[in-house]
Amino acid sequence: MNPDTGRRARGAEAALAWNTVVWGATFVLVKAALNDVSPLLFLAMRFSLATGALVLIFRATRRRQDRQRYQWKAILAGGLTGSFLFAGYLFQTFGLRLTTAPKSAFITGLTSVMVPLLAALVYRNRPQVSEVAGVLVATAGLGLMTLQGALGSIGKGDLLTFFCAIGFAAHIVTLGHFSEHVSFELLSIGQVGAAALWSLSLFWWVEKPRLEWHPILVYAILVTGLLATALAFTLQAWAQQYTTSTRTALIYMLEPVFAWTTSYFLMGEGLAGRAAAGAALILGGVILVELKPLDARLHPTMSKE
Repeated sequence: MNPDTGRRARGAEAALAWNTVVWGATFVLVKAALNDVSPLLFLAMRFSLATGALVLIFRATRRRQDRQRYQWKAILAGGLTGSFLFAGYLFQTFGLRLTTAPKSAFITGLTSVMVPLLAALVYRNRPQVSEVAGVLVATAGLGLMTLQGALGSIGKGDLLTFFCAIGFAAHIVTLGHFSEHVSFELLSIGQVGAAALWSLSLFWWVEKPRLEWHPILVYAILVTGLLATALAFTLQAWAQQYTTSTRTALIYMLEPVFAWTTSYFLMGEGLAGRAAAGAALILGGVILVELKPLDARLHPTMSKE
């Protein structure tokens, strides 16, 4: 791997880490906003705003022939990745109603365990030993942060949340696969737009729509739509050209760490000893992988220098 590839990989992983900061910081905001709006309607407004913003930003970035060249691939890639993304949010929302928040957080975090398995099928190679070790260490840390006891029996809510983890894992792997062939601008618009269409088509009959306009809701829609969706998923579409799906999933396990940090500074919620140990393990898992140089052979895009 030449120095330029290494710099791009480090920049890509820094962008992914920034996404976890944004998502972790907006956790408290979204939780407060859901007092005023039903979940799927909130997602519909969030993804619709993000789609409109991306269309305005990127409409002049591609020449006409480029748009024609990439159009069919962008539709396929965006539709598929956006469907997986929406499925993750949908199953997570309905699963959370039937299970506890700690179990939901832990089961959703299993995304990082599923990604190497799915990525092996897509890329037809095995993840690095350091990546597997980092995922296992971080998963153990997530368990310490979120679970107060054993998982116990598996209920309907747990099963729905498990499907959520599959959806998010499929999104990460599929996005990494298509990032080689479709411009990240069009891929960003396509996936966010697909999620918006799914949300708009389902919210009015899957749930009883509820909406009460308050300043916190407006602020939440703007922040999540522009920063946590439009910017975040554009950064991910760009970043996954230069790093593996497994490393992406592992970095995303930092989200609960930043969520706890935000809760501490904004809500005064401290971190118990067990949870603090879990956060340390998650950080340790990420560091374990970062100490091992990325092997370009494990990501097809990186070998094209």
